[in-house]
Amino acid sequence: MTADVYVQSVMDRVPQGMPLRNQIAMELRSHIAERVEHGQALEDVLRQLGDPLTLAESYLSSVPLQSADALPRLLAKVIDGGVAIGLAVVIGCGLWLTLPPHVAPFALPVCMIVASFGFVLYTVFAEYAEGQTFGKRVMGLRVVTEAGARISLGQSMLRQLPFFAQFFFIDALFALFTDRHQRAFELLTKTRTVALR
Repeated sequence: MTADVYVQSVMDRVPQGMPLRNQIAMELRSHIAERVEHGQALEDVLRQLGDPLTLAESYLSSVPLQSADALPRLLAKVIDGGVAIGLAVVIGCGLWLTLPPHVAPFALPVCMIVASFGFVLYTVFAEYAEGQTFGKRVMGLRVVTEAGARISLGQSMLRQLPFFAQFFFIDALFALFTDRHQRAFELLTKTRTVALR
């Protein structure tokens, strides 16, 4: 493994938009280069630095995380849901106007069903890739692991399970009673939503 590949694997676990992201990368490259200049083999240096996820989490442990309150989280979900519903209505109405009369009445309900699944899939991939959906970006929120690292695809998928299983409100109630305002499935996946501002 090269130094650049190792540094990139550490940085892949640091959420996009973290204020110290570039500083962490520069410091890590400098640290590796310094040890190699003093005669250590690159393989030994990388082995001493350890697992990239563990190293990323150790860097992130110095960054204070502020748990997001329930209201901004709710507003972010409303924004995301509003965008999904708006798109479904526009597409459904467009189809209703262009489809034959015997099929047209089904266009809007089908679009709403597709939009609800699309909404959950969008949330899964947006939170995995960027740590935030459009609504979370507007509200200044990000989803991270409890240590502050980027969440995995599996964590992102499991976080959205309450939407498919129709017990979202029960899951969301946990956020009102936990120290870090975590939903039940956030506790289960060891993730949390934090405020960036």
